[in-house]
Amino acid sequence: MDTEARRGLLLISPTALYAVALLAMPLAAVLAISFATQDFLTIDWTPTLANYAEATGEPLYRQLLLRSVLIAGAVTLVTVLLAFPVAYYVSFYVAPSRKSLWLFLITIPFWTSYLIRVFLWKVILGFNGVFNTSLQGLGIVEEPLSFLLYNANAVVITLAHAFAPFAILPIFVSLERIDRSLLEAARDLGETYLTTFFRVTLPLAMPGVTAAVLIVFIPTIGDYVTPRLVGGPDGLMIANMIQTQFLRLNNAPLGATLAVLSMLTVGLISIAFVLLTRRWGRTQ
Repeated sequence: MDTEARRGLLLISPTALYAVALLAMPLAAVLAISFATQDFLTIDWTPTLANYAEATGEPLYRQLLLRSVLIAGAVTLVTVLLAFPVAYYVSFYVAPSRKSLWLFLITIPFWTSYLIRVFLWKVILGFNGVFNTSLQGLGIVEEPLSFLLYNANAVVITLAHAFAPFAILPIFVSLERIDRSLLEAARDLGETYLTTFFRVTLPLAMPGVTAAVLIVFIPTIGDYVTPRLVGGPDGLMIANMIQTQFLRLNNAPLGATLAVLSMLTVGLISIAFVLLTRRWGRTQ
């Protein structure tokens, strides 16, 4: 290698070693444990596929994984659909001198702990919470609504609020990179505002939308705090079962197996989504 290549390799080496130490090695350890067996505190490292047979054959695990995918998909859909108008407004209608202020305001939820935000949603959606009290005060309902909390709906609402800034920011960046003259050219050629949006703005913003989808979908499918606090029995996800296997049932191999299967599921869905968006982008 020449001097410049060696210098570049030297610059990335600390980051690469850091990533290997804190990302690759733990994942490799989880993969290795998934092929072992455990008897209380004793782990037998003899390779076996029994954990994978149990994880794929037990209906409860399949149901939890499917529910996790559906809840994460719903959270992603709601979050991106709500985030896009906000990002669009900030990019196209806010004065350049005030965009930094708007982005600053969007990040305000990060100032408080994630757990505090989840507990606040329990207060809002509770049987005697803010939402039910307001509806009763306005005379819209006579009795508090019981379906707002401790189900999948509460999980979707809470996670959508928590991950909204993660979706707004990448979409905003993509919208900022769009050359405004392209939109003017589309309008000059007879396109309406609506067709200009779908044929010019949206395709050019798809990298940001794709990033937002992945940023929201990947962590939400593995979230276990929110389902535990606001999900109830019908809102529990696969991560809750993984935590139970590791910390309560002393069955780390099965917990690792469920984690590996979850990662494979997330990876396949993410790759399929990226390929579909690229194919859609080429057809536009």
